[in-house]
Amino acid sequence: MEHTALTSTVQRLWQDSVLPSLSGLVAVPAVSPAFDADWATNGHLDAAVEHVRTWIASRELPGAQLEVVRLPGRSPLLLVDIPASPGAEEAGTALLYGHLDKQPPMDGWSEGLGPWTPVVRDGRLYGRGSADDGYSGYAAVTALEALRTHGGSHARCVLLLETGEESGSPDLPAYLEHLADRLGRVTLVVCLDSGAGDYERMWLTTSLRGLAQVEVTVRVLRMGQHSGSASGVVPSSFRVLRMLLDRIEDPRTGEIKLPELHVEIPADRLAETRDTVAVTPGALKNAFPVVDGLQLVSDDDLELALNRTWRPTLSVIGADGLPAPADAGNVLRSHTTLSLSFRLPPTCDSAAALEAVRKALTTDVPYGAQVELGRVEHADGWNAPTLAPWLREALDTASDTVFGQPWRTIGEGGSIPFMGLLHTAYPEAQFVVTGALGPGSNAHVPDESLNLPYAEKVTAGVALILDAHARAA
Repeated sequence: MEHTALTSTVQRLWQDSVLPSLSGLVAVPAVSPAFDADWATNGHLDAAVEHVRTWIASRELPGAQLEVVRLPGRSPLLLVDIPASPGAEEAGTALLYGHLDKQPPMDGWSEGLGPWTPVVRDGRLYGRGSADDGYSGYAAVTALEALRTHGGSHARCVLLLETGEESGSPDLPAYLEHLADRLGRVTLVVCLDSGAGDYERMWLTTSLRGLAQVEVTVRVLRMGQHSGSASGVVPSSFRVLRMLLDRIEDPRTGEIKLPELHVEIPADRLAETRDTVAVTPGALKNAFPVVDGLQLVSDDDLELALNRTWRPTLSVIGADGLPAPADAGNVLRSHTTLSLSFRLPPTCDSAAALEAVRKALTTDVPYGAQVELGRVEHADGWNAPTLAPWLREALDTASDTVFGQPWRTIGEGGSIPFMGLLHTAYPEAQFVVTGALGPGSNAHVPDESLNLPYAEKVTAGVALILDAHARAA
């Protein structure tokens, strides 16, 4: 197979076919179920699935079977089953994963941009779901189409596009159980929902953090009272909540105090992180739009990288019981509610971590205030298995021929619960977790965008890996 010709075909397919259809997908407000209680009635997730299904059905994939799978009460899933190339029938199943649901739109998009308005500007496609990760199904199908065009091989491939990832993939375990017999022996997993440290090389994600989330309410009054009358007598619910949080997090450093949320960092991951920061010096220091004069948590690149991959963190991501400043009266409020999001090390037991948080928030509460916990969620992280020799060689080949730079590994601070589920279900499988979420992609926030030239290269790289997987059997 001629690699240069394959890369050229991938570029042509992206420009002629992928970009127009992907732009149409951006225009669909397919907000994830956690952010749209009426998702089933609104039909946007169904519209996204049908949009992509129609495009895939039009492609040159002989023998491909497409099905929209629906379990009662669960968001839909698009399943595409592509038979193996002749001679690759014994290679098992290559499972390719992505998702079609999106984060909420959010305010604050730059002039001329919007969440549901696809705009191509300076080599990027702007719009919600472009990079996270509406492009994934297109990239997977295009990789297969280019392989077939140039005489490459691939094992039986199953493309699975869910619609609940941004909600924590609550329906995915049920779908995996439902489809277990049909998936067969999975020997390779390709996930295109991850990130890149830069746009110069191929990046392989080797770890993903787990998560634990809880909504905590501290209640001190049955109804608010005049602050001039009650303050100094009734403790502030905010202060009580602040005291509880201080049990969990050091307010000066951000270090998590609960030992159940920590793990020992594996030596190989520590070495990989050192290699990564060596080729991307200052990447994290310049990655975020911080205000003028802000000091980061550390000045050391390695410490910053480990903080976002192998150490636990707490973010307060929502609040209730607090009126907007313009509406605030002199009232000692009855309660304060905070939404707490913990990112956990990849090998941390998320259930044990959540239980430790629960105990810290509900045991010996100051002043005997009432504490209520709700919207509890947890998911384990993922640590990749050791690379098989064929996969390491394939990554070398893809890096040399497509990117012209050696590939590198990265630990992601985000979570993809699907990876842990698959690792448990298919322990013999190799994992290629990669993606186009690089610098400036702005996933989950305004001005989300996909770097189109890089997405094309990732597509070509995946094609070469699928070819190597088929030939390694």
